Amino acid sequence: MRIYTKTGDDGTTGLLYGGRISKAAPATEAYGSVDEAVAALGLARSLASGELGPLVLRLQRELFVLGADLATNPAERDRLTDEVSRVTPGMVEALEEWIDRSVEEHPLPREFVVPGASPASAALDLARTAVRRAERRSVEMREGGGQVSEVALRYLNRLSDLLFVLARREAGGSEEPSRESPPRSSP
Repeated sequence: MRIYTKTGDDGTTGLLYGGRISKAAPATEAYGSVDEAVAALGLARSLASGELGPLVLRLQRELFVLGADLATNPAERDRLTDEVSRVTPGMVEALEEWIDRSVEEHPLPREFVVPGASPASAALDLARTAVRRAERRSVEMREGGGQVSEVALRYLNRLSDLLFVLARREAGGSEEPSRESPPRSSP
């Protein structure tokens, strides 16, 4: 089996259940941004401790569902399957439960957070920004006439919130950089 098909050499890419669109189309930007978020979460998972690894893997798999939802030929959306190729309200509710539970166990700081307190927290913050980009691109896709469900947009919004909360948890609270100025070096 070859990894290359040569079908994209003309600047197009295939949709789920048939059809081709430009690689510069809003839909391609949207699900391509989701793919970037999956990869960023892979970095976070590789650095995560304890129970966080399995949760991040689950989030990666759920982003595959969201990517399929966005990459489907609009004429074939009725072929999507809940939680396999279509995002569901239950998936959003699960994110909200994880957010609430995490904030209860590890209250959020009240000051501005500068990412980078630990490798895992920095990777989660990077993944959060990739998810925010995917959200913006999905809104752009919808505003351009593409089919993007409200639940898919809510999922991306909640996922970025969850990643913020998880990053703070991985940072360890007191490890977050303070608002103090860095020490000055000698001339």
